[in-house]
Amino acid sequence: MSLKDRIKNDIKEAMRAKDSFKRDVLRNLSAAIKQKEVDERKELSDSDIEAILAKYAKQREDAIAQFKEANRDDLVQKEQKELEIVYCYLPKPLSDEELREVVTKVINEVGATSMRDMGKIMGIIKKEYGSQADGAKVNKIVKEILS
Repeated sequence: MSLKDRIKNDIKEAMRAKDSFKRDVLRNLSAAIKQKEVDERKELSDSDIEAILAKYAKQREDAIAQFKEANRDDLVQKEQKELEIVYCYLPKPLSDEELREVVTKVINEVGATSMRDMGKIMGIIKKEYGSQADGAKVNKIVKEILS
């Protein structure tokens, strides 16, 4: 079952269970997917949908940080509940150790020696690991290794 179909089925299940919060979050995800399909005029693959979900999750994480600064615990909890729902559809992110191994392997494959090779490394990791690899962490590890 594709990720898109899974989200649609879970919307129906949330409606049956009268879980309006989960239903609304999943509808937002579905709307974001449909918007991307309309914009690009094509059917999205699961990896494309994962990218949309990862972007949505990143927005929730940023909102949580801002709400914590403003001492809005009620909104922090709401955003965290949304984030938990989104994470159900994303692959498990790589740990820091796994990420370091991946970055080291890619650097060796590419033969990178300086920061000028950052784009090649980031591109390969994004292509192969997608939403499993956090771009900011990858960037930091590449800088540590190449410096």
